[in-house]
Amino acid sequence: MLDVTTAGWVATLGLIATLLGVDLLRSSRRPHAIGFREAVISSLAYVAIALLFGVALGLTAGWDPGAQYFAGYVVEKSLSVDNLFVFLIIMSTFAVPAEQQARALTIGIVAALVLRAIFIAAGAVLLDAFSVMFLLFGLVLVATSIQLLRHRNEDPSIEDNVLVATVRRLLPLTDRYDGERLVTRAGGRRVLTPLVLVLVAIASADLLFALDSIPAAFGVTQHATTAGSCDESLAVVSVRQR
Repeated sequence: MLDVTTAGWVATLGLIATLLGVDLLRSSRRPHAIGFREAVISSLAYVAIALLFGVALGLTAGWDPGAQYFAGYVVEKSLSVDNLFVFLIIMSTFAVPAEQQARALTIGIVAALVLRAIFIAAGAVLLDAFSVMFLLFGLVLVATSIQLLRHRNEDPSIEDNVLVATVRRLLPLTDRYDGERLVTRAGGRRVLTPLVLVLVAIASADLLFALDSIPAAFGVTQHATTAGSCDESLAVVSVRQR
């Protein structure tokens, strides 16, 4: 069993928080459209950080959990490709200004990371308590594959997102962006900008991706720390892969 010290947790979570904090700070101080060159350089840097994390894990905890981390990373990487297309569809559907896309994507993924951490912890507890959970996780992957096959010729529709539809129905919204603000004034009252819908769409879409990515990670490792590390590393890397 992989025993992670308090210092190890602090270092890991601190690294993730620092990377996301730097990304948010950059997008807030200097909003701009991300060009191809900047995206490639940033993506390579984040991939390198994730790989270095795996090497550090192998050197400190042994190459058995290190190998499981890399196996999970490869699995998550292959499953994350379609995520990028969905994020592009979200940006296009809501006509997000180019200079605000980086910030919206980062905040949306931060929210999804928090919820994913809860899912991973719950999954680890269930696996320890009930061995049948491996079968249920496998069924989830099979069901996801069948759904993808059935709808392979259909483009994802944001209008089918239940959370987005609920927010539209219950909360006051405007169709006008106001820089990076989530709340603005229109007609003498406070209303939410479309950026709120974008964040809800990104976070909820990323949670749907977790339905197959987290069980897949647990398919190659039973360590919640290793599964969480490779899953969160992919989420952090995906912030810059747009």
